[in-house]
Amino acid sequence: MAALVWGEAGQRFFETGIDRGVLFPRIGSGVPWDGLISVSESITGGEAIPYYYDGFKYLNVSAAEEYEATIAAYSAPIEFGRCDGTIALLNGLFLTQQSRESFGFSYRTKIGNDNDGPNHGYKIHLVYNALAAPAQRSNTSLNNSPSAMTLSWKISTAPPPLTGFRPTAHFVLDSRYTPSELLVEIEELIYGGPESESYLPTVTEIMELFSSYSA
Repeated sequence: MAALVWGEAGQRFFETGIDRGVLFPRIGSGVPWDGLISVSESITGGEAIPYYYDGFKYLNVSAAEEYEATIAAYSAPIEFGRCDGTIALLNGLFLTQQSRESFGFSYRTKIGNDNDGPNHGYKIHLVYNALAAPAQRSNTSLNNSPSAMTLSWKISTAPPPLTGFRPTAHFVLDSRYTPSELLVEIEELIYGGPESESYLPTVTEIMELFSSYSA
């Protein structure tokens, strides 16, 4: 048996940066989300539920968890309007405070290490059935130091069913462990290709791609 070793070369990992945001409207293909600043994940639930017998705790079970997040951006695709309760009526006239449509989206976070810097790898995040809540916006007067307004939306999700596991609306693909050919195939689905439109694969498709793949 080998002793534990800390700080080996190439094993000092860190996560940084976000890019390649994609919005998947309920109808239509995926569109790039330019101006994405951050996605602050906030998992709710998961509290420990204790069980007692004869005055002694004999079991500790975690409650179900739900994926929530806050999306911050300088801008959003026009297709996000319906997700934000805004509908284009006629010739540049928009109606706000309308029914909000659910959507899917994807973003990528970078993984670095001590050898390759911030470009060692990345994680692709897939989020399903997201619903945006109304967000506060502060329109202020221009001054001698103008700055771009930051927009933000808090989202909640409704996880699709998942056989054999607890339902989840958040999936993560790690480039360090996903076979390169499979990663290319999935990225072509998410980002589109020369002969295909961008779309969000269903949970069933994602699970089948990984389970059926043979290196």
